[in-house]
Amino acid sequence: MSNKLLIAAGLLAAAAPFAASAQGNAEAARDKVSMCIGCHEIPGYKTAFPSVYRVPMIAGQSAKYIEAALLAYRKGERSHPSMRAIAGSLSDQDIADLAAYYGSK
Repeated sequence: MSNKLLIAAGLLAAAAPFAASAQGNAEAARDKVSMCIGCHEIPGYKTAFPSVYRVPMIAGQSAKYIEAALLAYRKGERSHPSMRAIAGSLSDQDIADLAAYYGSK
């Protein structure tokens, strides 16, 4: 491989984490929160799959935390099956919008 190709590949790899950052829009998330409301907006809600688990309320959480958590579920770094499936269906923009929405509540 030529030096130019190696340098270009290195620059692309270094820039990849920054390309995934999208600017969140809380208003745009209003059409996307339906999949979240059923669990995360019910006080004291517990899910029974895969085991009994107290579902956290996420309104008012830091947008950066929500974004990091959703990205971790999507990458498989967090293990809850339902959240992994949901996060896996989200685009970077969806995640940024949801994080902005819940971070602003």
